[in-house]
Amino acid sequence: MALQISEDHIARAPKVLLHDHLDGGLRPQTMIEHALASGYTKLPSYDAVELGHWFVEACSSGTLELYLETFEHTISVMQTQEEIIRVARECVLDLAADGVLYAEVRGAPELFTRKGLTMDQVIEATVEGFSQGTSEIAHSGKRIRVEHILCALRQNHASEEVASKVVKYKGRGVVGFDIAGPEAGFPPTDHIKAFNYLQSNGAHYTIHAGEAFGVESISLAVRECSAERIGHGIRLIDDIDFSNGQARLGSLAQEILDRQICLEMAPTSNLQTGGAASYATHQIGVMKKLGFNVTLNTDNRLMSATSMIREVREIADGYNWNINDLHDIARNGIYGAFISREEQDEIYQSQINPVFNQITSELSK
Repeated sequence: MALQISEDHIARAPKVLLHDHLDGGLRPQTMIEHALASGYTKLPSYDAVELGHWFVEACSSGTLELYLETFEHTISVMQTQEEIIRVARECVLDLAADGVLYAEVRGAPELFTRKGLTMDQVIEATVEGFSQGTSEIAHSGKRIRVEHILCALRQNHASEEVASKVVKYKGRGVVGFDIAGPEAGFPPTDHIKAFNYLQSNGAHYTIHAGEAFGVESISLAVRECSAERIGHGIRLIDDIDFSNGQARLGSLAQEILDRQICLEMAPTSNLQTGGAASYATHQIGVMKKLGFNVTLNTDNRLMSATSMIREVREIADGYNWNINDLHDIARNGIYGAFISREEQDEIYQSQINPVFNQITSELSK
């Protein structure tokens, strides 16, 4: 029974999103309106369609460093509480329209303090925007839950302060911590004090690793910093030997497989930064077959002109995934979420499993 999926099934399938950057998902029209209101004059275009195309082209450079440069524009129009609230609210609406029922959206609060906001004000504005969006979705008869992950930039020195905010706002809209930014030359161990603090206070964290840098970055994140999840992790494939026609795992790959450490993969983003050659050869398909705990994510919806529906469609087409594969990915996502096991179970049993069972039943007829 193949249980092959259609566009309708992809749209209806419940989706869990663990790796999405708030400042990488703005609506082009919102950027333009914020720029005009605030006097920001450096946008590449003030036409929404052209601006959207510019971001995709600029981000398809093949390098992470050039990709990251485009964020100067999005960050520049998110410097007031009102701007942040709007962007966060629209993020929730856009994700809900995509079939996402649980999301963890991340952002680096230090980036939005140029006009005098404190980190606390940035965090509170983001959470308020998520709350407004969630309420709107509830009034429309649907459900979505969006939580916040606070990022520190690996090239800067604010990780301990950001970690303290994660603990302060734990249970108040913030569920975890992350370090992001250029990997090369900025190992995660630079932030070991922040990770130790988070551990001692029972806070969750993930680490960007193995996106543009090699296996060593992932090893440091897992073995030295005790990462619970890995952002991207695509270079872990370098620790797997396929030369004899059968996968032979190196010690790190075997450890991550055995421990089922969640890998937050984002195919379109990885294609743009040169981490993968095509959807049909993206690491997620091979690693899922080997039993790794992979999840499917958007990373930066604006920069990639993407959505969860697109990510699912592209990988489903590339690897001929069926409805059971999509069910696996959603299950991996919710049980990798930085919420309690009871909350994970409730969302899976009430919102994910029944819908997949219904779709599977339809396909089986």
